[in-house]
Amino acid sequence: MYKIGEIKYGRHIGKSIWGGQRYRWSACSVCGRERWVQYVSGGILSARCHACANRTQKRFKRRIRIKTGYIKICLQPQDFFYSMAMKDNYVLEHRLVMAKYLGRNLHRWELVHHKNGIKEDNRIENLQLISEGKHNQITVLARRIDYLEQRVISLEAENVLLRSPERDNRKS
Repeated sequence: MYKIGEIKYGRHIGKSIWGGQRYRWSACSVCGRERWVQYVSGGILSARCHACANRTQKRFKRRIRIKTGYIKICLQPQDFFYSMAMKDNYVLEHRLVMAKYLGRNLHRWELVHHKNGIKEDNRIENLQLISEGKHNQITVLARRIDYLEQRVISLEAENVLLRSPERDNRKS
């Protein structure tokens, strides 16, 4: 293992692109993670590791809303739930909330259903862990209920028009 402050050329540590550049073995000032940092004119370029430096960047958003209406949360590699993250280190917030509630990581085939249908409402009371088959049944039934409710509204409006006294006056 290397010692903090040790300086080596890039070609000796596997950085062949910048083989003539010097690197210093350094610890992150925030998390303490040790890594090789480029050593330029008597100092290192960054005291923080990539992950810690990104946390303070404005362009780095921990919570983002995506086109489908869901919310994604960025996880750090040291996070217990990191194995649930996608390639971009983000996980859907409703899956993370359910995993924290259960105290374990969710499997890819486990679905988290929003009971009220609002994708941004990630309260645990609104979430339900179900199988894909159950989720499909719920979705089909919810769509059928919505259709029937709209049909009832339109038929009630039609009844009101048919029973109105103005319609009777027009006939005579």
